[in-house]
Amino acid sequence: GERRKKYDLRVAAYGTLDEVNSTIGLVRLHADPDLDAALGRIQNDLFDVEADLCLSEKGPGGARLTVTDAQVEWLEAAIDRFDGPLEPLKCFVLPTGTPLAAALHVARTVCRRAERTCVALAATEGEIVGAPALKYLNRLSDLLFVAARRANSDGASDVLWKPGATR
Repeated sequence: GERRKKYDLRVAAYGTLDEVNSTIGLVRLHADPDLDAALGRIQNDLFDVEADLCLSEKGPGGARLTVTDAQVEWLEAAIDRFDGPLEPLKCFVLPTGTPLAAALHVARTVCRRAERTCVALAATEGEIVGAPALKYLNRLSDLLFVAARRANSDGASDVLWKPGATR
């Protein structure tokens, strides 16, 4: 409801969330039907995160639209579902692999940037960011990581970091 400068942290949060959503749109071009359905829901939820950050947007029934714990719980269940067949990690994974995995890693890193921006906004005196919205972004980046491993033949074709290998 109020005007903000283009460089305002809240405006930066909106813009970065828009980048996450657009990146997920590109990821969906490579996704199987199961992942595509999940990402479609996530794209819609990201608009809810943006509306939550707006502070003035009205949702159904005229109440301010906020991210709910149920949306976070859905993400956590999706993480568990996608993570189920994966072998536990023993070292870091390089952000590469199949085209789908690489695109998911890009979406994950943009999501992490959005999360950092929203956390910085929440830490700013006088600013409000809902805790479920922050948790949603944190869990979303986890889902994107797990989905990238799934896209790499359930982790079998993950490219693993080899510490000091090029010294």
